[in-house]
Amino acid sequence: MAGSTTLSERASKALLAEHGVPIAPERFVESATEAGDAADEIGYPVVAKLNGDAIAHKTERGLVRLRLGDRAAVEQAATELLAAATVDDGPVDVLVAPMVSGNRELIAGVVRDPQFGGMVMLGIGGILAEAIADVVFRPAPLDVPTAVEMIDGLATQKLLGEFRGEAAVDRTQLVELLVGLGELAAARDDVRSVDINPLIVEPSGRVVAVDGLVEIGEPEPGQPSIRPRPSDAQFAALFEPRGVLVTGASTHPGKFGFVSLHNLLSNGYAGKVFGTNLKGENVLGIDTVADIEALPDGEIDLVFVCTPAAANPDLLRACAAKGIGAAFLTSAGYGEAGEDGERAQAELVELADELGILLAGPNGQGVVSTPVDMCVQIVAPYPPKGSIGVASQSGNFVSSFLNHSRATGVGISRAVSAGNAAAVGVADYLDFYADDDATSVGLAYIEGITDGRGLMDRLGDAAARQPLVVVKGGSTAGGAQAAASHTGALAADDKVFDGACRAAGVTRADSIEDAFEAAATFATQPLPAGPNTVVLTTVGGWGVVTADAITRDRDLVLLDLPEDLLAAVDQKLPPRWSRNNPIDCAGGETRDTIPEVMEMVATHPDVHSIIYLGLGIQSNQAQMMRHGRFYPDHGLERIVEYHERQDTRFAEAAHELSLRTGKPILTSTELAIADPSNAGPAAVRATGRLCYPSGERAVAALGHMLRRVRYQQARSS
Repeated sequence: MAGSTTLSERASKALLAEHGVPIAPERFVESATEAGDAADEIGYPVVAKLNGDAIAHKTERGLVRLRLGDRAAVEQAATELLAAATVDDGPVDVLVAPMVSGNRELIAGVVRDPQFGGMVMLGIGGILAEAIADVVFRPAPLDVPTAVEMIDGLATQKLLGEFRGEAAVDRTQLVELLVGLGELAAARDDVRSVDINPLIVEPSGRVVAVDGLVEIGEPEPGQPSIRPRPSDAQFAALFEPRGVLVTGASTHPGKFGFVSLHNLLSNGYAGKVFGTNLKGENVLGIDTVADIEALPDGEIDLVFVCTPAAANPDLLRACAAKGIGAAFLTSAGYGEAGEDGERAQAELVELADELGILLAGPNGQGVVSTPVDMCVQIVAPYPPKGSIGVASQSGNFVSSFLNHSRATGVGISRAVSAGNAAAVGVADYLDFYADDDATSVGLAYIEGITDGRGLMDRLGDAAARQPLVVVKGGSTAGGAQAAASHTGALAADDKVFDGACRAAGVTRADSIEDAFEAAATFATQPLPAGPNTVVLTTVGGWGVVTADAITRDRDLVLLDLPEDLLAAVDQKLPPRWSRNNPIDCAGGETRDTIPEVMEMVATHPDVHSIIYLGLGIQSNQAQMMRHGRFYPDHGLERIVEYHERQDTRFAEAAHELSLRTGKPILTSTELAIADPSNAGPAAVRATGRLCYPSGERAVAALGHMLRRVRYQQARSS
């Protein structure tokens, strides 16, 4: 790292010991005889290393001797090490320490990420650390619950338990070490990285740092501060305006000025609508004016700008004179267009601040607010009403989220394309949503992070007030290239961002689909009280795959059915039923079996959540009958109606039970996608809930909810 210095092992360990890192007892000596004396005092076997302020990575130069079993071996090793010193090494001595052994090695440390600042790292260590790359990060400083989450976040949990006759890792000691590293990173902004590898787990379970290096350098310049959030009144002007003005309204159906006005008029917005047009034409029944000055005062809150960038400064001034409090700019040619565009964007932001106007965009696609039936954007679609608040740095992903809303029936409250986010960023919208009565969960797509720590502070504050789901594209300027150590090499941008999200209580999703389904689940299901999950299925294979997914999720538990619940279900299902979890009905269902068994499961105190599989099978057959050449004869009309009525009944039963018990019941069938008109998924949509297209995706959504519960519990304890 440019401008940085690696402390000697002696100085590094002294600093680490001050912050609670357990260091093996060591001696620093200057001769072979003193080395032998030190080894006699410590006890054999020992390790010997050449130490000096200018020596950092000893192994590569062969400056380490391991498993020295007697005095003669120690003295010979010390002699060879001292002889290997070069002029460039400066003053040197020999480190003699006990040969700590154990079957497991961890790695811990600190990396100073350019965006997120000091990050504490924990992972599986040793020579395979980079190959395995099982590491977790959290921002410094750490509290105890966060350190516990770090340990629980490692994928190789079996290595932390009893292993090959050795005790489980002393988690209390490991938590203290991680908290200490966080304190060091927070107290010393000149510490660029800390690399403790290996951190050996002794047979007793205690951990000992046998190697540790600290890199110091000039503190990084502070990140730009995030602008204050717009006021509630400004957000009201954006999302619930009394009137909307479309500038650049056009009679050409291919122009933004036509499309945005069309979308505004076509979805029920009841406020007043105005337009400007150089010719004063009538556009879609709106008599436009050539000049904003001709518009009434105090009747318009939002201006939707479809005019070129050069016209916008004068336009904003004219809007401010009319009492307009918010402006959404679709105009391009700003920050995305090079230095001149950046300059023009900065000047526009400064002007908007002077005028007291909320400036959304520029280069955005639009804004949706279903509480007032407003769709003023240059792309479709318009979603059903609901409680998910969307904010995205990509307008196309706003469209993606709205498309998922239309497909699933789980509705949206607000949605906005942040565009260049020149004055109002994604975090601002999410912060507003967290206090918005119409919104119960925030959903965001972000990229292009410039102040990671500031962003996560804002997101964490919002996530404390309501669930917040984030999907991220692109990457930060990573710490991996900035630190020449194992810790730095393991500091992949994605893992750093993931750690920052977890520390802030933000739900991080892997994809747009995962993000929407997580948000939809938060919006439509009660939070689980615990991890115990039961799978209820009408077909065995679906249950097996879903059970596998629950087992892979390290937070959820596939509940062993209690004896009283087994006995109760025995009364409803034939002897061939699975008699375990998943509860496979084995084709033994009668008219009332599904609702009755589901109620037994949902009302049992040990059960926290249910995933119900197989809805829609009867209606699938009914559809074939309905469209076959024998319908409605041969009794088909009656049986078709019965099948469809049953699937509707099952969906409604799951909804009613969830409301009554306060437990999440997630219904899954591929028919949600394969045939949305099927009576089963259609009935789920009618209840306002999400019908999951697979058991695995239901498990993923449930896991997101449980992790939020665990985060809240850890912070409240």
